[in-house]
Amino acid sequence: MMMIKKSVQAAINDQIQIEQSSSYLYLAMSAYCESENLKGFAHWLRLQAEEETSHAMKFYQHLLDRGGIVELKQIDAPGLKFGSMQELFEKVLAHEIMVTEKINKLYELAIKEKDYPLQVLLHWFIEEQVEEEANAGEIVEQLRMIGDKSSSVFYIDKKMAKR
Repeated sequence: MMMIKKSVQAAINDQIQIEQSSSYLYLAMSAYCESENLKGFAHWLRLQAEEETSHAMKFYQHLLDRGGIVELKQIDAPGLKFGSMQELFEKVLAHEIMVTEKINKLYELAIKEKDYPLQVLLHWFIEEQVEEEANAGEIVEQLRMIGDKSSSVFYIDKKMAKR
């Protein structure tokens, strides 16, 4: 017997795909940074990929705990090239803004469907997205300030390795 509405189950499955796609994107970006010999940026992005997988697993477990069915969906390949570090992190920021919009829509659905357990879970994600956007935004601003100065990019790369 299912304890969760089908509309909510479908939306959570969609969110699992979004979180796993985010992980895949950040892992591809990490590999790109490695190929550019920017190991600090690669490290930061690899940790970000792991974090996104953990986000997917929170939704996965929530669905299972409530008697829902997990339906894993296809994840598209994210690509191989991402441009300069500024361009790459502008893509990270844009991606996090998109994820925030998806979380907000999921929250709106939870309110509409009076799904209180999902609302409680989503409070954590809403706060997490504020942090995600702030972190990506800070990196974008630092990279904008330095422009194409390679020595400054290497300095930030070393800083990113300490995450």
